[in-house]
Amino acid sequence: MSEDAPTGLILAEKLMGIIILIMGVLLSYYTYENIEAAGVSAVVFIIAGIALIILGIIMLIAKTS
Repeated sequence: MSEDAPTGLILAEKLMGIIILIMGVLLSYYTYENIEAAGVSAVVFIIAGIALIILGIIMLIAKTS
């Protein structure tokens, strides 16, 4: 018997990866554009955005077993 993951699970994982990736890009971009408004916490938000981008990419390229 085949032990493939359900199609809905694969689609949900890829969709969540895309959403996380977009959130990371937007967080990094808008923080970088308004760096003076964010103040000293701008670095934290940019690093968080980059972490979300990396997580989203990992979720997109990961193979569901």
